[in-house]
Amino acid sequence: MNGVSGRMGYRQHLVRSILAIREEGGVLLGDGETRVQLEPILVGRSGKKLAELAAKHGIEHWTTNLDEALADPRWEIYADFLVTKARAAALRKAIAAGKAIYTEKPTAESFEEALELARLADAAGIKNGVVHDKLYLPGLEKLRRLIDSGFFGRILSVRGEFGYWVFEGDWQPAQRPSWNYRAEDGGGIIVDMFPHWNYVLENLFGRVESVYAKAVTEIPERIDEQGRAYAATADDAAYAIFELEGGVTAQLNSSWTTRVNRDELVEFQVDGTHGSAVVGLFGCKIQPRNATPKPVWNPDLADAHDYAGDWIESPGNREFQNGFKAQWEEFLRHVIEDAPNRFDFLAGARGVLLAEAGLRSNAEGRRVELPHVTIAGAGGAEASAELAGVGA
Repeated sequence: MNGVSGRMGYRQHLVRSILAIREEGGVLLGDGETRVQLEPILVGRSGKKLAELAAKHGIEHWTTNLDEALADPRWEIYADFLVTKARAAALRKAIAAGKAIYTEKPTAESFEEALELARLADAAGIKNGVVHDKLYLPGLEKLRRLIDSGFFGRILSVRGEFGYWVFEGDWQPAQRPSWNYRAEDGGGIIVDMFPHWNYVLENLFGRVESVYAKAVTEIPERIDEQGRAYAATADDAAYAIFELEGGVTAQLNSSWTTRVNRDELVEFQVDGTHGSAVVGLFGCKIQPRNATPKPVWNPDLADAHDYAGDWIESPGNREFQNGFKAQWEEFLRHVIEDAPNRFDFLAGARGVLLAEAGLRSNAEGRRVELPHVTIAGAGGAEASAELAGVGA
C-alpha cells in the first residue's frame, strides 16, 4: 500500500477498507463461506510516519523502499494512492514486477500515458483495477436500481452539482493539500473530478461522446501548509456540458469555490419522461410522473408552494457498506478467484481522456468529441484513440 500517509490512502483505503476487511476475518469469496485474510505492507517516503501508522494499527510490515517491496514475492498486490504526478512511474514498476495492481485515479497525467499503462498491463497479463468508488455509494446504488427498473422512462437529462468552499489557508487552514491548486504539481479540478464524472456517466447513462467545458481559477493565491503564499495555477472550478450516447445531455458543475446550499456535497438530478430523481452520496428522492405537480409561472405573486415536499424519499431496502471497501472486496475476489472485474486500467484511461478533452475544450473554447477507446489483438496492441474536435 503505497501512499497510505495521505488523507485518502489512510482513511478510505487503509482504515475503512483493508483494516475493516481484516477485522472481519478476511475477504469473503464467492462461495459465501470461505474467507482469505489480508496482510498489508505500508510504503512511503517517511519512515517516521509509517512506523507511527503501523504501531497505531498493529501492522507488522512497513518500508520506505518500494523497489524492495515489489521484488518480494510475499506481496502479490500493489496498491497506489500517491499524488497524481508520481503515480505512473510507480505503476510501471509494479507492472514490470508482475504484481496485480489496484490504483487511485487518474492513472496518469496524460491520456497517452494512461493508455500505455493499460497496454502494458494487458501485455503483462496482470490483473488491474482502478478506483470507481462513487458507483458503490448508497445514493448511486439506489439510482442504478431506479434506472434498471425503468422508473425514468426515457432519460432526458442529468444535472450535477459538486463542491464546497475550500478555505484559502490564511485565516483558516485549507481542507485540501496545496498541490491540488498547482497545475505544475498535477492539480486542478478537471483533472481531479472529470475521471469521476466519466465513470459515473458511462456506467449509469451512456458513454460520453463530447464535452464542452469552461475552467476557471477563481482564487489566484492561496496559503500552503507551511503558511507561505503561493500562486494557484490550477483550475478550482469547472462548468461542463457532456453529450452522451443515446441522446442524454449531462450538465455538471464542479467547484472548490462554492458555498453549499443542498442536502449533500454532490447531488445529481435525473429527469425522464416518467419520473425524476435527486440523488447524493446517500440520499435518493423521487417524483414519479403521476405525482408531479403542475407549476404555473407568475412573477407577480409570491409562490408559497412547498416544492421540496413533492418529493418522496426512496427507501434503501438493504444495508449499504462503505463504497471503497465494497470495490476493494470486488477486486480482491478478482485476484483470488478470477471473479469479474468491471473497472480496469482501460476504464481509467477513458477517465483521463475526458479530463484531457475538458482541458482542451476550455483552452480552445469549443466542443470536443471523444472517440471510442479499446485495446484489441494479441498482447493488447491497438487502440482507437485520437482526440477529434468539432467547431462550437
